[in-house]
Amino acid sequence: MTRAAIYARFSSQMQREASIEDQLRLCRERAASEGWRVADNFSDRAISGASMLRPGLQALFQAAQDGQFDVVLSEALDRLSRDQADIAAIYKRLSFTGVRIVTLAEGEIGELHVGLKGTMNQLFLKDLADKTRRGLRGRVEAGRSGGGNSYGYDVIRRLGADGLPVNGERRINEAEAAIIRRVFADFAAGHSPKAIAHRLNNEAIPGPRSKLWRDTAIRGHRTRGTGLLNNELYIGRLVWNRLRYVKDPQTGKRVSRLNDPSDWITTEVPELRIVDDSLWEAVKARQGQIEAEPRVQAMKATRFWEKRRKLHLLTGLAFCGSCGGPLAAAGRDYLACSAARKLGTCSHKNSVRRPVLEDAVLGLLRARLMQPDAVAAFVKAFTKAANTEADGQEAARARLKSERATASRKLDGLYDAIAEGLRTPGLLTRLEELEARISEIDTELAAPAPVPVRFNPNLSELYRKKVAELAATLSNPEIRTEALETVRGLIERVVVSHENGQATVALEGALAAMIGLAQNAKSPSGEGLDGNTLECSVKVVAGAGFEPATFRL
Repeated sequence: MTRAAIYARFSSQMQREASIEDQLRLCRERAASEGWRVADNFSDRAISGASMLRPGLQALFQAAQDGQFDVVLSEALDRLSRDQADIAAIYKRLSFTGVRIVTLAEGEIGELHVGLKGTMNQLFLKDLADKTRRGLRGRVEAGRSGGGNSYGYDVIRRLGADGLPVNGERRINEAEAAIIRRVFADFAAGHSPKAIAHRLNNEAIPGPRSKLWRDTAIRGHRTRGTGLLNNELYIGRLVWNRLRYVKDPQTGKRVSRLNDPSDWITTEVPELRIVDDSLWEAVKARQGQIEAEPRVQAMKATRFWEKRRKLHLLTGLAFCGSCGGPLAAAGRDYLACSAARKLGTCSHKNSVRRPVLEDAVLGLLRARLMQPDAVAAFVKAFTKAANTEADGQEAARARLKSERATASRKLDGLYDAIAEGLRTPGLLTRLEELEARISEIDTELAAPAPVPVRFNPNLSELYRKKVAELAATLSNPEIRTEALETVRGLIERVVVSHENGQATVALEGALAAMIGLAQNAKSPSGEGLDGNTLECSVKVVAGAGFEPATFRL
């Protein structure tokens, strides 16, 4: 029997949860009419079809790769994607795994559908964007907001004479306006954005969106008009269409681009002025002085913003033991608590050399994380849980077998009644129901029965050997990227703490990933391990030998 997977999506424009259920219902009806068995459902809610970075779609790809179904069923091709390149990529990826795409609107999808419908969907997105921008431009020229809200203002919510909501109206929030004037005055007086942010956070003054103040939120980008110090709305000037946003095809994220000044739409809104001209000009003068400094000019000449940051072993995985905040780059080879350096909300101001921390983490992975006691405790707990689940599955199989035997006996009785000449509409309906149920039970029983979980007895030694090999490959530029991702997959979180002059590292490792790596999917004895069912972590702390002197204290 053909196995089908249903994919449904509604975008943020539709704003209707029931749309998912409607799509699933229609697709189930189509699957039933085709005689297909629905193996699984995948969905994405309130996510645009212009992005491939959707949890439901990525889960569908993984299931297709695992061979869980034969066909993907969806309401229409634009539910899978509206981007022409993405549609082609989805089609190519599913075709490689031997999975067909069928939609209620277009039927079975082929290369012709991918080309024509992809183009039509791409044009739809462009037309929608043009219409949206046209509507926003009219609102801005009328002196109202073109979207979003700035710190210092409240959104006015009211109904118009026609009974419909009036969008884009704002009024000054006097409490926040006072903070804005203070920030402008402090910067004009010579204080840095970082010092201003620290002072505001120490006074427990909420920042934009009620979050902590950051120096970047104050500084912003002068040319792009971002940041508190560059918001022209504070001098009663509404500027729209300064930036446009395009999607990076590699990451799927939006990237801003500066439009030509001739395309900017500027409207005077004096009722929204917060900062007077003299204070605004003082801030602009100081910004000009800073940009003219030789140090700043030398940095800008490198065009560092165009270079993609290098991925290190602990990028995004290291955290402060005092506040729980992430450790960020502080110089070329150092990491430090970002909350302490940028927000002033943490007392952990010590920095740590990145190579020393990476060596300590790799040492923990090799020698400490897979201690016999930790492995034994995990194996015992996991084996018990996995086998308990297997027992439940076996009990369910026994119930299905019993139900099938009962249904088969009833079906035999109906056959006998028909053979004796009994003919009624109800009898025929009951006959079809029993035959359909027996077919469903046979399909469920066709799945392989659960097997007991067994681990390789040399698990700890296998793991240490594998990690040692991976750690060595990090110095090989040809395969460093693949090895780096594999080792990073073994680490969930690294916490650096300083207590009584002693530096310690707490490492939380993904034990399931480590065991999967050690087992290498199948052990030599043929006893396999299903890595998808493993979810566990273990935490160890470095002992003697990881001295404070190795950090820059």
